[in-house]
Amino acid sequence: MLRKIVIASDSFKGSLNSADVASCCERGIKRVLPHCQVEKVNIADGGEGTLAALLHPRCTTHHCLVRNPLRKEIEAEYATYKSTAYIELSSTSGLTLVPSTDRNPWITDTYGLGEIIADALDKGCRQFIIGIGGSATNDAGIGMLSALGYRFLDNCGATVSPGGKGLIDIVSVDNSNIHPKLTEAHFTVACDVQNPLYGPNGAAYIFAPQKGADAAMTERLDLGLRNFAAITQEFTGCNVSGINGAGAAGGVGAAFVAYLGAELKSGIDVILDIADFNTLIADADLIITGEGCIDSQTLMGKAAYGVLRRAKTAGVPVVALGGIIRDRELLTDAGFDGLYCINDPATSIEEAMKPDIAKRNIERTAELIAKLY
Repeated sequence: MLRKIVIASDSFKGSLNSADVASCCERGIKRVLPHCQVEKVNIADGGEGTLAALLHPRCTTHHCLVRNPLRKEIEAEYATYKSTAYIELSSTSGLTLVPSTDRNPWITDTYGLGEIIADALDKGCRQFIIGIGGSATNDAGIGMLSALGYRFLDNCGATVSPGGKGLIDIVSVDNSNIHPKLTEAHFTVACDVQNPLYGPNGAAYIFAPQKGADAAMTERLDLGLRNFAAITQEFTGCNVSGINGAGAAGGVGAAFVAYLGAELKSGIDVILDIADFNTLIADADLIITGEGCIDSQTLMGKAAYGVLRRAKTAGVPVVALGGIIRDRELLTDAGFDGLYCINDPATSIEEAMKPDIAKRNIERTAELIAKLY
C-alpha cells in the first residue's frame, strides 16, 4: 500500500503549469487511495515556470518595460525578496514571445534580459537567481550584456549587429560604461541543459533549429559562438569552451560566467534545493514526475531527470508522465521505473494540448498508476 506519494512534475508547456499537473495527479490518486499522503512540489528546470517555482509569499512582484527578442517593447515580470531578485529569461527573451513565423536566431537577442537585470540593480538587488531556459536566441548573451553597458565592436570600432548575426564580427569588447552596480552583484544561473557553447553538442547545432535556423544558419551561428569564445577569453581570461551549461539559452550561460562571474547550476537542482526535496522524499513510497515531451533531451538536465537522480539516491521508485514519450529504452536504462503517455495515440497533438483534455488525461493516468503500484 502506498502511504506517501510525492508529485514533482514540470509544466506541460502550452497546456498546463506545474501546479496544474500536480493537482490533476492528486485527484487521480485520491480516487484509488483516499488516505494516501500526497505532497506536491512546483518545479521547473530553469525555463518557463521557474519564477513561479521559486516564489514564496513574502516576495514582491515587479513589472517593467523591456524589449522582447525582436526588440519590441513588452511588459515583463520578476520578483524580489530583500536584496535578491528572481528572474526568468523566458519572460523577456523567450521562444513563446516570438510568433513561429518570425523565429530567427540570426536576429533575435537577449537585450530585454539585461534591461530587467538593470531594473533590479536600480531597485537595490545584489543577489540574482535567474532561470535561463526557453530562449528564442543564439546571441551568446551579447544583447543582455549590451543592455548592461558592454559594447561588442567590429574591426571598424562600430557596435556589431544584434542577435547571432553579430557574433562572427566581434573583434574587441568595451566595458567602460557598464552599469555602476554590476560589480557588486552575484548571479546564480539556473540552466535547463548542460550543453557546451559550440560544437556538435553546442548551442547552435542542438537548439538553433528549434528557434528557426536552417542548416546553413546553424553552421554560421556555431562559427560565431567560436569567435565569441575566442574574443571572450582574450578580454576576460575566461575559457568558456569547456564549461558545462555554457551553451544554455544560446550561449547566455557563457556570458554570465565570463562577464558577470556567475555560478551555473542545474536549474532543477536549484529548485529542488530550495524546496528541501531530499528531506521531503526520504520516507516516500513513490515519486511521480513528468513534462510535456519526455525523450533523450530529458537526460540533458531537464526537470524530470533531476527528480530521477534525487529519487535514485534516496532509493525511491520514480515514474514519469508525458504527453509524448520517445526513446523509451534509453529512459528506462537511465532509471525510470515507469513511463506513461497520458494521450490516446489517435488524438491529435492540438486536441491533446487543450487544458481540459490534458487535465482529464493526467487524472486518468495517475489513477492507473495508483492502482498498479
